[in-house]
Amino acid sequence: MNTQVTNRKWIVVSAFLMICLIAYIIWFPPGQKNGETVAKVNGVSLSTNQLYDVMLASSGEQMLDTMITDELIKQESEKTGIQITETDINDQIAIIKSSFPSEEEFQQALSQYGMTLDNLKNSIKSDVLLNKIMKPQITISDDDIKTYYDGNLEALKIPEQVKASRISVATKEEADAIVADLKNGADFAAIAQAKSLDTESKDKGGDLGYVMRGSMEPVFEDAVFALKAGQISDAVQTDSGYDIITVADHKDAYTPSLEEKKEEITKKLSDEKAVELSATWLEQKKSEATVEKFLNINA
Repeated sequence: MNTQVTNRKWIVVSAFLMICLIAYIIWFPPGQKNGETVAKVNGVSLSTNQLYDVMLASSGEQMLDTMITDELIKQESEKTGIQITETDINDQIAIIKSSFPSEEEFQQALSQYGMTLDNLKNSIKSDVLLNKIMKPQITISDDDIKTYYDGNLEALKIPEQVKASRISVATKEEADAIVADLKNGADFAAIAQAKSLDTESKDKGGDLGYVMRGSMEPVFEDAVFALKAGQISDAVQTDSGYDIITVADHKDAYTPSLEEKKEEITKKLSDEKAVELSATWLEQKKSEATVEKFLNINA
C-alpha cells in the first residue's frame, strides 16, 4: 500500500463526505419549507423539492450509507468506551499533510475541493475512531518490523539535508541590493519578513527548515547544497524570480538503524492492518445490525 497516495485520498474522500453533508443541509435547511423557491431562471422557479430530487438521485445512496456506517462506529465506540481526542485527529491530519511536498500544496488541495482544515477534521472523525477501535485487535511482531525494515531500507535512508532560509524577490536588481545589505550586516530574517514573496516562509524569517535533496527545484538545490553553514548565496534565479539563500546547518546522508525506525514502522504496519480489518469488521457489523431504510432513493 502506498501510504502517500492513501493519505492524499483522504482529501478526496473527505471532500466527497463534505459535499454529501452540504447536500443534506440543502435538502433540509433550517426553516426552509417544502416546495419553497430556491432560485429563478428567467422567471421560472426552481423549488426545494426539485433540488431534493436531483441531490437525492446523485448522492443520496452514498450519503445514507455513510450515515449508517458512522452510526455503527459510534454505537461500537459507546459500547467499548473507546473515544478519540483532538490529539488523535491532529495526528491523522499531520500524516495527511506529510504526503504533500509543502503546507502550501496541502492548502491548495483543500481549496481545490472546497474544504477548510476544520471541514477535513470533522469529516475524518469516524475513520479515526474506527482505526482506534481496530487497534486492540492488531499485533505487530518483531519479525514483521524486521521484514518491513529490510524490504524498505532504501526508502528509509535519510538523504543529505541542510537547514536553509531564503528571501524570494521578483528582480535581480532587488536581489543584488539585498545581498549587498546582508554583506554589510543586515539581518536576514528581518529582510525576509519585510520583503520576501515566499508566503510560506516569510513570516518565519525565511526559514525553510531542513531541506532534503529531491524536495526543491534543481536550481535551488544546486545552490543551497553548495553553501557551507553560515554562508549566504548571491542572487539565484529560480522559476518564480530570484532567491537569496543562507544555510545554518548541514546533515550528511545516513541509514537509520532498525531500533531508530521501530516505532515508526510499528505505527505504519498497525495503521495498514487496521484499514484491512476495518472493511471486514464493518461488513460483519452491518450484517448483524437491524438497518431499516425509509428513504426511497430510487423513486
